[in-house]
Amino acid sequence: MNVLVPLPFVLPLLGAALAMASRRRKAWLRILAPLVGAGVVAAAVALLAAVARDGIIAVQIGGWAAPFGITLVVDRLSALLLVVSATVLLAIMLHAVAEGAGGLERRSEPGVFHPAYLALTAGVSLVFLAGDLFNLFVAFEVMLASSYVLMTLTPTAERVRAGMTYTVVSLTSSIMFLTALGLTYAAAGTVNLADLSARVPELPAATRTALGLLFLVVFGIKGAIAPMHLWLPDSYPVALTKVTAVFAALLTKAAVYALIRVETLVFPREHGSWVMLVLAAATMLLGTLGALTHDDIHRVFSFTLVGHIGYMLFGLALFNVAGLTGAILYLVHHIVVQATLFLVSDLMQAHTGETSLRRLGGLARLSAFIAVLFFIPAMSVSGVPPSSGFVAKLALFQAGLGSGRPMAYAVTGVAVVASLLTLMAMARIWTLGFWRPRPEDAGEPPATESYTRGGVRAMQAVTAFMVVGGLLIAVLAGPLASWSHRAAADLVDRSAYRHAVLDGRSP
Repeated sequence: MNVLVPLPFVLPLLGAALAMASRRRKAWLRILAPLVGAGVVAAAVALLAAVARDGIIAVQIGGWAAPFGITLVVDRLSALLLVVSATVLLAIMLHAVAEGAGGLERRSEPGVFHPAYLALTAGVSLVFLAGDLFNLFVAFEVMLASSYVLMTLTPTAERVRAGMTYTVVSLTSSIMFLTALGLTYAAAGTVNLADLSARVPELPAATRTALGLLFLVVFGIKGAIAPMHLWLPDSYPVALTKVTAVFAALLTKAAVYALIRVETLVFPREHGSWVMLVLAAATMLLGTLGALTHDDIHRVFSFTLVGHIGYMLFGLALFNVAGLTGAILYLVHHIVVQATLFLVSDLMQAHTGETSLRRLGGLARLSAFIAVLFFIPAMSVSGVPPSSGFVAKLALFQAGLGSGRPMAYAVTGVAVVASLLTLMAMARIWTLGFWRPRPEDAGEPPATESYTRGGVRAMQAVTAFMVVGGLLIAVLAGPLASWSHRAAADLVDRSAYRHAVLDGRSP
């Protein structure tokens, strides 16, 4: 187990180094990167099975006992998210390989895509494994460095500007993260999360409040929580679609996970947080309203992403098992569905060359299969029953109404309104992009005969796999809800986590 736990981080990091050394051999990279991704999925599944059998697993790197060394921890929440994120990362990698092999790249991309992508995979995995604040910080920095490279692939002036905005905002939040980390160490004498869970409650109330708010701002920026979200719709839509898909699926969710971990473990509350409830409501409304005001489908999806971060924050803000269960279900659902929507948009671009709703049209007649691939995740993100989005939202609504707090009732109402606004945004894309005839001034769609049998069909297969994955979340709602409930109970009762890390219990 000492070898298995760090494997989801170490394997893609070694793969990135090997891919960088052989970056000029494109055919080799198209084999190496998916193999590494498949290895990460296998390691994540093995960890999930181990956690189901043995409970929380903690490994002390280098043999240094906690809290002095580097601790990697896998519990029910991190194991679940490792499996989901590794699977989505592999699917997007296969989509990218199919795009390149099918001749769909509009420009010759440098050979750094695969190593940067694998480095990003390593960063995402480390976020879920880190047992201390410093290595959590390192994980986000690995993600930042690799994501900037990915964002500026095939650079244009617009991409460079967006990349600079993204980098400046991310570095600002990183500086704040490092500051919060230093202040926490100065106040508590440790950065180990399990150790902090015992020491922080002994600090003065004002110190706890200040540190908690600082971490909320740090992860609020990284997770695009309103009003700290404005950078995301200006950055994500500019990147290559396959890059935007992984950003939308995982970068903000990694920040939400970190916020859940830190708030429940280090700054627990007996009652909900009114500050988070207000931020959750604002995020839902601002994001979904923004989605209705834009014509570019990537911007619509990006604002929808912002709005639905509010649902996860809502579950955390309730600070009870029911709310956290809903937040975990929503994390799993949204990672899959948000990535699927961007992969579908890549197929739409392959057939039309457009992302603007002003020039899109007739897609249902052009490809009924792509219409189905869009319709299913669009209804899921809107929360239409019996989709996975409906299951996750129902869990959150039940938690909000069952909390007995008037403010939670109000935010539940906002969540219902945000769902209706999301449905309107998706219906707008469906009506303008798929049902109406293609506008006369839109020009002719690009010729697809030369690559339909190769690249596009492979891309469609990967996207269909993601659509099926979203459907499976709804089909397996019972077992998934049971696992999420137990993971939420572990977050509320911190004793098992502390015991696994500090008492040295490890299989």
